[in-house]
Amino acid sequence: MLDIIISSNTSKPIYDQITTQIKAMIMSGELKTGEPLPSMRALAKSAHVSVITVRTAYENLQRDGFIETTVGRGSFVSAQNKDFVQEEQQRRAEEFLQQAAEIGRTYNISFDTLVDILKIFYEGEE
Repeated sequence: MLDIIISSNTSKPIYDQITTQIKAMIMSGELKTGEPLPSMRALAKSAHVSVITVRTAYENLQRDGFIETTVGRGSFVSAQNKDFVQEEQQRRAEEFLQQAAEIGRTYNISFDTLVDILKIFYEGEE
């Protein structure tokens, strides 16, 4: 069974929490290509959420190319497309960089300083 943790201390919708956690499991390799996901009913029961909530999460995962669902067979992790995973990770990095740029503009941190900070983190210097 998937170890999905639902937090009530966030404004993030429950279906989005499920979607995010399953995506992370797929991208980390914890869930492998072709591996079956629990039925919507089983996951809803174990996570103590509505089946409709799980269905929304599975629909989002299918739309984003992470899983394939076949009527009568269930849902499975899609064949990993390396470019797709790369694109997803780049999108996540862009979100953080956008936040950094907004903080920089708001608090007058120079662009060069932000670039230097990123370079230190990227190159692993301490």
